[in-house]
Amino acid sequence: MRLYSLLLFQGIFICALFPLTNCEEQRIPEEKLLVVTVATKETDGFRRFLRSAKYLNYTVKVLGRGQKWRGGDYMSAPGGGQKVRLLKGALEEMKDEDKIVLFIDSYDVVFASGPKELLKKFQQARHKVVFSSESLIWPDRHLEDKHPHVREGNRFLGSGGFIGYLPNIKEMVSDWTGEDNESDQLFFTKIYIDPAKKKSINITLDSKCRLFQNLHGALDEVVLKFEDGWVRARNVLYDTLPVIIHGNGPTKLQINYLGNYIPNTWTFETGCTVCHEDLHPLTALKQESEYPLVVIGIFIQQPTPFVTVFFERLLKLEYPKNQLKLFIYNQEAHHERQVSSFLQDHGSLYQNVKFIGHGEDMDGADSHNLGFDMCRKDKDCDYFFSLDIEVVLKNENTLKILIEQNLPIVAPMITRAGRLWSNFWGALSADGYYARSEDYVDIVQGRRVGVWNVPYVSSVYLVKASLLRSELTDYELFNSHILDPDMAYCHNARNKGIFMYVTNMHSFGRILSTENYQTNHLHNDLWQIFENPVDWQERYIHENYTHIMKDKLIETPCPDVYWFPVFSDVACNHLVEEMEHFGKWSGGRNVDTRIQGGYENVPTIDIHMNQISFEKEWHTFLLEYIAVITEKMYPGYYTKAQFDLAFVVRYKPDEQPSLRPHHDASTFTINIALNQVGLDYEGGGCKFLRYNCSIQAPRKGWALMHPGRLTHYHEGLPTTAGVRYISVSFVDP
Repeated sequence: MRLYSLLLFQGIFICALFPLTNCEEQRIPEEKLLVVTVATKETDGFRRFLRSAKYLNYTVKVLGRGQKWRGGDYMSAPGGGQKVRLLKGALEEMKDEDKIVLFIDSYDVVFASGPKELLKKFQQARHKVVFSSESLIWPDRHLEDKHPHVREGNRFLGSGGFIGYLPNIKEMVSDWTGEDNESDQLFFTKIYIDPAKKKSINITLDSKCRLFQNLHGALDEVVLKFEDGWVRARNVLYDTLPVIIHGNGPTKLQINYLGNYIPNTWTFETGCTVCHEDLHPLTALKQESEYPLVVIGIFIQQPTPFVTVFFERLLKLEYPKNQLKLFIYNQEAHHERQVSSFLQDHGSLYQNVKFIGHGEDMDGADSHNLGFDMCRKDKDCDYFFSLDIEVVLKNENTLKILIEQNLPIVAPMITRAGRLWSNFWGALSADGYYARSEDYVDIVQGRRVGVWNVPYVSSVYLVKASLLRSELTDYELFNSHILDPDMAYCHNARNKGIFMYVTNMHSFGRILSTENYQTNHLHNDLWQIFENPVDWQERYIHENYTHIMKDKLIETPCPDVYWFPVFSDVACNHLVEEMEHFGKWSGGRNVDTRIQGGYENVPTIDIHMNQISFEKEWHTFLLEYIAVITEKMYPGYYTKAQFDLAFVVRYKPDEQPSLRPHHDASTFTINIALNQVGLDYEGGGCKFLRYNCSIQAPRKGWALMHPGRLTHYHEGLPTTAGVRYISVSFVDP
């Protein structure tokens, strides 16, 4: 032993003195390394392992493919003896005594660096067999005192990874005679704590995690290290860069997180490097019948705004409708009318429709189970696309994009406007609920773009039907006594080792807030300017409003009178219908108890915004969409859009056809035409007497803005036929 040490020292000394000698040749050639693993079935984790091995040029031999796993369940009890049996048999066929064998788990392992670094660190360990190490002892705590003490680092053996010379590993496993479900870790531990066997085989532990990083018991020690276009896991306790990362025990979510980056899966320099691999392109399909058949499950479980818009977007989804089947579950009586209208008008476009209404005794979990089973039992079904009613799918190619990703479960990332809320979780807490991962905010805000392995998706996601017929055959996937349906489903998928992904490679849409959604009006969406302002704008603001300044759309039909588009046709219709539904029109008399003082000089037949509890929403509309125009057109004047009177006026030839000349009790007035001249009524308009200037063909949805006092004395011109509606606001009285 002393002679060996002396020779070794001399060799190091000579290499130090003469660095240009051929000492490099003493390193183990990479072709001598063989990675051996056991995988009885090809899981998502196994495919990830192989991808990392291929990327870093490892040669891998897989044992046990297609065999039944009899090695037990690592999460609940010791096991793994089947791996030792298979390894022992495979080693007997190997004859090259210089071969280096790396025996490693694969379902929860990724390589972080290549064979050259692995072999260099193995040689530096100066032993014939090196095991991974752990800070926790398993499975027999009574053996703790028998483990050799180490000066620094982990003390206990981990059987999930070891590397060594072929003869030494052969010797180590030669005594295995156990059953497949016996503990491989206990077997190797007993060899390690036996001084004679440990010395004979020449075993040591990788105590400082230079080769192997077991995550169980070490989560606080491991961080991602981004440097020079490369991503590694760094052990901050020992300041080492492990070559192999193993999510042993209950750390599967953490290895999934690290696997989003290692090895170079995503870097700051390149972005996602694997997002375009193994795709299922649809562009080459020539016939609509060649497209995969998709069952779209639509779930309505609470009162939700903009349901009509949801179905409008569904119709625009870029996918052959004869390759779509619909499963619609509606728990809300409030939405029965919208669903029925959609099915009556468009249901025949789809290959098949199954509808379950609110009258049937079925909850959210049962409806999701039934939707999955509809696809599972349909031999033609290729995918199930789960879509909650509150999802706003802006990207018409969403379904195609998800199918092309060719992943078991994949969700398009959607967020709530202006907030960090999304339809995925980056991590889980200890009790299985939401936790924020280090990269969550960057993913949500688009600073990191890719396809991400995550522990939870909801609201909208695509599932391969083959998965429902193989791994997810349990009918009650969404049932749990303690978890909500989506959490239960994701929990079941995780327990099966199925990866769930979220992609933010494209912009897909957003998710609505259903909080505070009231259903006591005719058009309840009008009240959503606070909860869902983006959707409110898309629904109710004129499509040309945002181009007003850039395209110079503001017209000046009379001096200091400005005319511009502000309301969509839908907004006009809904506001008119809401007022008619309310129905309490004033009598057009001077006495008016609704206003301060109780007397109106120039009365109209109208309904005030506060009568339908719309005054707060109307003030926000004026502030957001009118004030900005006012400040542009009347330079130096700044408004907070306060008003005492805002109302909808109705003009009818047999009721009140016109309005006599008057000044308005305002600094400026907003007058919006709510229906169309020539179509809904004849006549009408507004005349400014001082300028002898009339606007006789008001455009639906366009606003007239003019000073109220002193200069713009005006009258309402007679409506000669039909019914004319306008919205009037006296701003800054």
